[in-house]
This record gives sequence, C-alpha cells and structure tokens, in this order.
Amino acid sequence: MSPAGGVGPARPPHLPAAESRPSPRPPGRRDRARLPGYVLGTRPGSHGPCPEPACRRRDPRGYFRTPLPPLSCTMGQKKRRLLEARWHQSPSDGTQKPSPKELHLGPPAALGPTRSIYFSSPEGHPARLGSAFFDQPAVSLARAFLGQILVRRLDDGTELRGRIVETEAYLGPEDEAAHSRGGRQTPRNRGMFMKPGTLYVYLIYGMYFCMNVSSRGDGACVLLRALEPLGGLEAMRQLRHALRKGTGGRALKDRELCNGPSKLCQALAIDRSFDQRDLARDESVWLEQGPATPSEPAVVTAARVGIGQAGEWAQKPLRFYVRGSPWVSVVDRAAERDTQAGATACSHKDFNCLQTK
Repeated sequence: MSPAGGVGPARPPHLPAAESRPSPRPPGRRDRARLPGYVLGTRPGSHGPCPEPACRRRDPRGYFRTPLPPLSCTMGQKKRRLLEARWHQSPSDGTQKPSPKELHLGPPAALGPTRSIYFSSPEGHPARLGSAFFDQPAVSLARAFLGQILVRRLDDGTELRGRIVETEAYLGPEDEAAHSRGGRQTPRNRGMFMKPGTLYVYLIYGMYFCMNVSSRGDGACVLLRALEPLGGLEAMRQLRHALRKGTGGRALKDRELCNGPSKLCQALAIDRSFDQRDLARDESVWLEQGPATPSEPAVVTAARVGIGQAGEWAQKPLRFYVRGSPWVSVVDRAAERDTQAGATACSHKDFNCLQTK
C-alpha cells in the first residue's frame, strides 16, 4: 500500500521522503554536481569531511552525498572546545590547569656553575674566596696569596683593588720572629689565635699599621707585604698623601703606592679597627681569586725583612714574592739566584725542605 492508501509499490526505506525526493529520473553527473556539498566519485564506504553518520546521505543511485558538516555538527564541536577551554581556565580548585597539548617535558632547570669549596659566593662577590681557602698552614697560605686580589670598599662605595705580590709566613709559638712566640696570647695578638682568615692588624713605631691574616695553627699567620695596584689608584694616592710623613708634596709613582706592609695599609685605609675581622665575610675588605695565567709565575723564597733579633729564624726563607715584579718592597738578588739555580733549603716541619722554582 502506498502512503496515500492507493495501490502502488512501497517506498524503499533508504530513499528520502517525497518532499525531499529528487526528480523521477536518476540524476546525471551534471545534476549531481549541482547538489550542495556533493562530492563527485564518492561511493558507499568512502569517507567525507564529516564522520558523523547523520551527515551522510545516499542518493537514488546509491552514491553518497557528503556535504560539509551541518550547522548542528559544527556548533557541537565548538561547544565542546569552548567547554574544554573553560574547564582548563577555571578548574574547581581555583588554579589554572594547562591544556593537554601544553603538557610536555621542558628542558631541565639551568644549574649554577660548579664552585670550588674555596669560594663563599655571597651576593655581589661571585669570585670571593671563602673560609676554606684560609684553612691551610702558614707557608702554603703565604704562597697561595700570591696573585690573589685584595679588595677594599671605602665608605663612599669606592673599591680599591690590588694583586698580592709579596707575603711573609709566621709559624706560631716556635717562631722567634712571631708575635705569638712561646705561645703567649695578649689582647693585641688575639687575632692570631682565631679561626683562619681572621685579620690581625697591629701598630708599629706608634704610627704605622701592618695587616696579617691568620692561618691554620694557633698563633700562625701571614703578613701581606706588597700589592700591585689595579683599581682606585687616585684614591690610593690621596690616602697615602694624607697619611705619609715628611715627604713634601712629591707625587707618588704607582709602584710606590703599596710596596710595603705599612704603605699597603695607608693606601687601603686599613687601621686598628679592622683587627679581628673575618676576611671571608667582611663587607669592607675581602679577597678575590686572581685571573688565570698561562703559566705559574716564578716565586722567590727569601729571608723575612726587619727581624734581625730573631736569631736563626731571621734567616729562614719564609718570605715569598713574585720574581720580576716592580711592586715588591725588597728584592733579594742572592735569593733570586738561588731560586733560579734550583732550590732553597729550610728545616722547618711546616715548610717543604726543598722549594724548587
């Protein structure tokens, strides 16, 4: 029976309703091309732009019409994307969640440079030498000081810099030239018995200061004798001019600014107030690692200066300076010849008995 009640063939179930049924004759290729969204050559089983079954229709000859996604399908996809975006932006816990596409393993966090234990690394002083550097015997510390940079920051922020080129080692109670000889401790020399890296500043001749740094071992320290000025030379010159005695108005040459322990303290404005300060922590004076050099400078070992009353200790080769440096306070030509020849002897247990060039 037909839908109208008459006699006739029933409508095949796969054909569209009468109101949307195409013309009685099968559409030709040209007619089919006029249908909206029709894709030529598509047959049953082919895939069109929209995968939804509701979007696929079959014409009377069995061809699929594969239109673009209908409005309902497109709106559904947009709604899903909008809901997903809102879910990522406003999760229940109040924190923003990343999209699944954004979840990826990024590069590892950058690691800081590996630093030696000798560095304390406070902010603003990346090359500052820390407490571990000073924790060594006086002789090895005296040699290690050579080439390092001593920095002094004045109250107005000016930084004075100099490379250490000369030192002397004092070995403690058994050293007849040391202020701690015999193990005696006084308020004056207390800094010599404090932890390594503590400053020991004392007054000589009632008007000059000398700066020492304590080392490993009670009563042992290193005297800083001379610097090569590197920064703040004009400020050093003004400080020296204000503090020096009996030299008139002659301008000092650069090599005269820090070529002696007391000159060094004048040029850097070091006085008794710096006694017992920690060179590894102080904000006004500290030590930085010197720049790397292609080869190690030749070090001369010689007798210390100004200790004629110390008996046999006066001849011990416990002074160290950079050979050929014009900023050294006292040059010992005989010691330089001995160093160049090969070795300098010393019998102390804390000193290598054979110091080669």
